[in-house]
Amino acid sequence: MAKHLLPKFRIAIAGAGAIGLYYGGKLAHFGRDVHFLLRRDYEVVGKRGLRIRSKSENIQVAKVNAWRSTEEIGPCDLVLVAVKTTSNQDLPSLIAPLLGEKTILLTLQNGLGNEEFLAQHFGAERVAGGLCYICLSRVDPGVVQRFDHGRLTIGEFQSYPRPRLHDIAWEFKRCGVVCSVVADLALERWRKLVWNIPFNGLTITAGSLDTSAILANDPLRQLALELMEETIAIANACGHPLPTAVALDLLKRTESMGAYRPSSLIDHLARRPLEIEAIWGEPLRRARAAGIEAPRLEELYGKLVTLDQAPRR
Repeated sequence: MAKHLLPKFRIAIAGAGAIGLYYGGKLAHFGRDVHFLLRRDYEVVGKRGLRIRSKSENIQVAKVNAWRSTEEIGPCDLVLVAVKTTSNQDLPSLIAPLLGEKTILLTLQNGLGNEEFLAQHFGAERVAGGLCYICLSRVDPGVVQRFDHGRLTIGEFQSYPRPRLHDIAWEFKRCGVVCSVVADLALERWRKLVWNIPFNGLTITAGSLDTSAILANDPLRQLALELMEETIAIANACGHPLPTAVALDLLKRTESMGAYRPSSLIDHLARRPLEIEAIWGEPLRRARAAGIEAPRLEELYGKLVTLDQAPRR
């Protein structure tokens, strides 16, 4: 496939938040044929283009292939699914016009259950998943701020990595994205949840604090560690072996991130729906199915559901 990942290899970005804009922008900057589904920001990005800012790079994509609908984009070879999981119900109608005979669906969404959802509607053989270990924020329409270098990890949904996945990873690397292929995608999803469950949640329930404030508060730091340990226990019970040392390693990495505001906190402050079911609800349901008690996760889930519903009441 690698020899075909050139201008004729069509890539669609379904979801133009920070993740979709960043990875799509990197590919477009290096000359790949990338098409963005842009509804809310269509006019602005059409005029100003797309920009990625950080301490080490300043990328400007002046001419963006922006479209208001996936019908206008048409069939593509690769679809990066970057919509919030709260919009998953829209994916069947959004993705259908993008499908060709061998279209690959690579979901970059948070949490659990997204590959299963896509497989249910479009077939498991099309589906792969990616985990974005990166700190990004969409600061303006078409403008993404990157706070650290980060990396992208991709894997097949229901098989060992096929050549197609290595080709996609190589193409990301050629476009300046650190990307690796993993044999066990589900294990890596749980590894990321060890961080996402405590820090995406506690930054909200503790009163809109950033990660450095969580770590500076001894009771909150301890609670974050306990949530990490619960998540590791659930992963192991579900057949995804994670060592307990993962928690301490992630705490150290969080200390180096500074005053970071996770995406869930940003959504909460903007009064957008939270990705509660994918990040907290589904892991909790799997804990119950495996007979594992997770009292801290259950309490956190309940608080988040209450907070998420309050503005709409």
